Amino acid sequence: MSLKLFELVGADATRPFSPYCWRTRMALAHKGLGAETIPWCFTEKQAIAPHNSEKVPVLIDGETSVSDSWAIANYLEDRYPDRPSLFGGEGGRAMGRMINWWGDLVTVGTLAALIVADIPALLKPMDATYFRQSREARFGKTLEELAAARDTSVEGFRRALDPLRLTLRSQPFLGGAKPNYADYIVFGGFQWARVVSPFKLLAENDAVYAWREKLLDAFDGMAGKSPGFDV
Repeated sequence: MSLKLFELVGADATRPFSPYCWRTRMALAHKGLGAETIPWCFTEKQAIAPHNSEKVPVLIDGETSVSDSWAIANYLEDRYPDRPSLFGGEGGRAMGRMINWWGDLVTVGTLAALIVADIPALLKPMDATYFRQSREARFGKTLEELAAARDTSVEGFRRALDPLRLTLRSQPFLGGAKPNYADYIVFGGFQWARVVSPFKLLAENDAVYAWREKLLDAFDGMAGKSPGFDV
C-alpha cells in the first residue's frame, strides 16, 4: 500500500508551505519513497482527527499513522532500514534531536515573526481569519505590527544562524559531505519562507544562502520547483 501524507496548503492546493511538512517531504525523498499527498487546511482538523492529531504532517503507511515530523523521520528510519539513512547511525539520530529543537526555535520560531504577515493572502477566507486571530494572540501584536518591524529584526535572525554558518565553513552540509535529516530540519523553515513570503531573509553572498540553494536543487529540484518567491 502506498504512503499518504497530509500536508498544509492554502487556497492553492499545489503550494504546500508548512516547514514541518517540508522536513517530511525531504525525508521521504532522501529515502527514495513516494507518497500520495493529501492537501489539508488549518480549519480541517476533523480530517486528521481519526489519526489522533490536530496538526500536520500526518503520514499514513498502511494501517499505521504517524504525526509530528520528528516522529515521522524516526518511523521512516526504522521502518525502511534498507533505504538511505536519514541520520547515519544512532549518534547522528541523537544529534539530530538537538538540531530538531534548534530548528524549531530558530528557523521556525524566530523566522515566524518575519513572514507570518504574508501568509493570510495565500489562504482561504475562513483559514485566513483563523490564522490571523491565532497568530496575533500568540505574538501579542497585529500581523501588520510584526511586518513593520521586520526590516530591522531580520538582522537578529541572521546572527542567530551563526552556528549553521560556521559549520558550513568546514563542510558542505550539516550531515557532512551529503545532506541528511539535520539539513532538512533547518531547510524546512527556509522553504516555508520561500513559499509564503517575498521578504528577503539572506544576502546572496551568505554561506547559508548557498547551502539553501543546494537543497532547493536536491532530489531533481523538488523543493525549488514548488511554487514560491524568488528570494
